[in-house]
Amino acid sequence: GKITREKNVNNLIEILSDLAKDIIEVDRCSLFLIDENKKELYTIFAHGVKEIRIPLTTGIAGYVVRTGRNYITEDAYKSRFFNPEVDKISGYRTRNVLAVPVFDSQNKVIGVYQAINKKDRFSSADIKLMKLVAEFAGASLETKMLHEKIKELHKKALIKLSKIAEYKDPESPNHLLRVGLMSSLLGEKLGIDGEKCELLMLASTMHDIGKIGIPDSILQKSGKLDPDEWEIMKKHPIIGYEILHDDESELLQMAAVIALEHHERWDGKGYPFGRKEKEISVWARIVSIVDNFDSLTIDKNNRESWSINEAVNYIKVMQGKAFDPEITSIFLENIEKIREIKEKYKD
Repeated sequence: GKITREKNVNNLIEILSDLAKDIIEVDRCSLFLIDENKKELYTIFAHGVKEIRIPLTTGIAGYVVRTGRNYITEDAYKSRFFNPEVDKISGYRTRNVLAVPVFDSQNKVIGVYQAINKKDRFSSADIKLMKLVAEFAGASLETKMLHEKIKELHKKALIKLSKIAEYKDPESPNHLLRVGLMSSLLGEKLGIDGEKCELLMLASTMHDIGKIGIPDSILQKSGKLDPDEWEIMKKHPIIGYEILHDDESELLQMAAVIALEHHERWDGKGYPFGRKEKEISVWARIVSIVDNFDSLTIDKNNRESWSINEAVNYIKVMQGKAFDPEITSIFLENIEKIREIKEKYKD
């Protein structure tokens, strides 16, 4: 039960390694993965040592990577493949080794699992167990690698999308970057965990993606919009939500909610739905403050920019009206860091 419940891949590998160590009765297990860029093998897990890195082709692990075959030696120092350097680094004495390849679903070797220093000889049952553990590890690692690759692709796609929105409504070159960094900073100060803050940094840059669906004549009009034009303009959050909404991706879910709700107000007088207080997601409540603050300090086609102090005063006045009072306080407490972001990424 413990294994199937364990979501974190590294913890899962540790549980598997402890299990193999106890059943095979070895001193330690280690799992090496291939680092393609550096042409090295590195330990993602190893009993008793910190990370070890070795050239891809060296040692017993290197032999297993090259051949994709299991390897056993009962006397490591007599094996022509054994690399004693690792013992020198770790101050450990390797006696015997069982090493099995870890494959991905395409049957490509992605790593090597080793069991080291068994009191007696390795048996065929030991090999079977290690291969089973390696199979389990391979499947989990592949899912993780795939997940990270997909996350990368998502990020790239989103950044491209946000660029399109910028072309339609060219506010300022670094507005989105600043909104991302400031949102992430406030998330962190609110005590939201690091991974969510990273998602927020990306998701917040999509807040105006719905402007893709608004005619240029309205977006680029200098002067005030008339009531009919304003009604069309107010549709951009819904269009944004429809573009971004995705059940599979946590990043896109967050981005969709932010796009939908970043013009809602704490007092319920915002649009498109007039949601109020905590009916509005925390992500949108953060972005609302940051987006307003940054937009006020940029020259628009129908007005000159405000100074940072004027914008800060506006945020204070709107605390508890347009903006969540608690998040506003955190914004004001961290105004020096906000200024730094503004200065560092000015247009």
